[in-house]
Amino acid sequence: MADKPAIVLVHGFWGGAAHWANVIVELRKRGYGKLHAVENPLTSLADDAERTRKMVKQVDGPVVLVGHSYGGAVITEAGDLPNVTALVYIAAFAPDAGESPGQISQENPPAAFDNIAPDSDGYLWIKQDKFHESFAQDLTEDEAFVMAVTQKAPLASTFGDTVTSPAWRAKPCWYQVSSEDRMIHPDNERRMAQRMNPRKVVELDASHASLASRPAEVCDLIDLAARETAG
Repeated sequence: MADKPAIVLVHGFWGGAAHWANVIVELRKRGYGKLHAVENPLTSLADDAERTRKMVKQVDGPVVLVGHSYGGAVITEAGDLPNVTALVYIAAFAPDAGESPGQISQENPPAAFDNIAPDSDGYLWIKQDKFHESFAQDLTEDEAFVMAVTQKAPLASTFGDTVTSPAWRAKPCWYQVSSEDRMIHPDNERRMAQRMNPRKVVELDASHASLASRPAEVCDLIDLAARETAG
């Protein structure tokens, strides 16, 4: 594929654009020159979807939109733009119309649910001393500690924000399940993946932070989506 599409990466709760660091490096090695990582405010699904739309609209040409964790809800809401050719979900929420991440989580609560704590300002945090075991148990202690200290807390209300018109109903999509995920129950991931009828599902024995711990396999899926939707 001579002219590769742009890749727009969308982070989730408790992280920022830098969570994609290993994926970004790997994609560049594979010849992807147009790489973008959204920095979402995590203040509401509407705010985050609008921020993502603005970045996608700045791209001239086709875009593969990739979401991790809550970023999956964001690309579900924002992925209807005409230049978005593929949606890739990495251990991510993929709500249907009227569904929220919180609602999906309640169906099968994740293993680390009790390690999430609110603060007095309405933000939700993963307890710093529980971050490694909750979010990234397959990373080193140092790597997870940096993530814990730099985590970006969402407003608690964002968990209840519902998707309006899910883009995965109209766009080709791909999904990576993390079988050892403690932040989104793996069975929820499998159910969300199955109902969207994706082109491919990949299951990795990875933590929620598969984008950091298994970047090669994650990039394999992104690369597949890019190749299969090339014009």
